[in-house]
This record gives sequence, structure tokens and C-alpha cells, in this order.
Amino acid sequence: MSLNLQLEGKTAIVTGGSAGIGLATAKALYSEGVNVAIAARNQERLETAVNAILSLPDSGAKVIPISADISQAADVAKVVSTVIEQFGRIDILINNAGSARAGSLLELDDEAFLDAWNLKLLGYIRLVKAVSPHFKSQRDGRIVNIIGGAGRTPRPNFLPGGTTNAALLNFTRGISKELAQDNIRINAISPGLTATERAETLFAQNAQSSGISVDEVKAQSLKAIPLGKIVQPEEIASLALFLVSDLASSITGAEILVDGGQTPGI
Repeated sequence: MSLNLQLEGKTAIVTGGSAGIGLATAKALYSEGVNVAIAARNQERLETAVNAILSLPDSGAKVIPISADISQAADVAKVVSTVIEQFGRIDILINNAGSARAGSLLELDDEAFLDAWNLKLLGYIRLVKAVSPHFKSQRDGRIVNIIGGAGRTPRPNFLPGGTTNAALLNFTRGISKELAQDNIRINAISPGLTATERAETLFAQNAQSSGISVDEVKAQSLKAIPLGKIVQPEEIASLALFLVSDLASSITGAEILVDGGQTPGI
């Protein structure tokens, strides 16, 4: 049996869409015939990402880059208004932008926490609020928040990210019933260690704070994964496609862990 996701002609916003999980998801959506607006801060990387997406077999969809910092409310409004102006509607939101510093609590200042909370936690919340009126008027909307396993399994060397992710899990579950009244679904994907540039940055930060080599940090991380392999961005993208399709029309307020078995049975 082939799966028909029935996404052709829809329009999606993907934040953090210039690299990693965001870019993989934008590519997957485009390949299904979805018009995609990718938002990120670096214009040059955005243009490179658009070219990478358009190098895929032509799906008939369009791709636009939007330079935006979702820690700024004005930029969030710009993202939504630009998509409405270009495509006339929004059907899908993939919240993916955000980063947090790793390191010992005693070595981190308040800004490490505030930056993570403002960019990712409040950024996701701002975007959900901004797209919801459009979803409500359509009586349909699909949101996926890319969160992370540290929200459920705290790590002492990643507390800015862990506290951000825990709050986002609370938000995703808490808002799901209200949004469901207007046929808006919101779900979370929590990736474990994923093969992205961001993971390489965290490896380096953890190595510095722990006083060991980057290779040793990588070996320790891999050893902790029961399946013994790092998650690929395309795995997250495929799951996101399922969650925004009609095949998942009865799923909302859920979190799906993709971490190689590090957090089983939850």
C-alpha cells in the first residue's frame, strides 16, 4: 500500500529552514508539492538552501526565503504577512528555529538562559499565536514543534536547552485542546542526537566544559544510544510530513521521541 499524504498545494512555514532538520523538512515538503517559506537569520544561507531545494525534481511548488529573527516579534509578523501576501494562505507551521549553549551551570550567565528562552520558547509561541487566526478562519491547521529529548531527560550540561524544551512540551500539550476546537492540530517531535551542524557545536562546547576531546564526547554520546546510531535529519522530516498529513488527523497534543531508544516506554 502506498501512502498518499495529500499535501500538494498546501503552504508551509519552516523556521530554521536553512540547515539541518529544518532544511530536510523543507525539502520533504517541497517534494510533496507543498509551497514552502523558509525563515532563518542568515540571508546567504537562506539563498543556498533555496537553491538546494529547487535542485530537487520539480514538484510544481514554490519556495521563498524570508530573512527573520523569531526572537523579534516584528520579524514573526513579517514572516506571516509575507507568506499570506505570496500564497494567500498558510496551512502548516514547522517550528524548528532555536539554539542553546551547553556547559556547566556555574559557567553560564543569565544570558545563556534568556537567549534560549527568547529565541526558541517565545519564538515558537509567537509563531503559533501569529498563524492561529489564519488557521481558525480555515478551520484547519497543522503545527509541528521540533523540541528535543532534553525537555524530558534533563542533562546537567545542557540546562538552557533542557528548560526551554520542557516548557515547550508543556505549551504544546497545554494549547492542543484549545486549538482542537478549530480543527488545528499541534504535535511535538523530540529528536535525540541528530547529525546536524548544531550537534557539532554542542560537541565542542561539551568537550570544552568537560576537559576532554570532541572525539571522546562523541564516543560517550554514541555509547548511550541503544540502537548505536545518530538520528538523520531526514528521519525527523519524514515524521513531520506524516504528522501534518491527513493520515494523522486524529493526533494532537502528542510528543514523539526519535532518539534511538534512549527514552523507551514513555
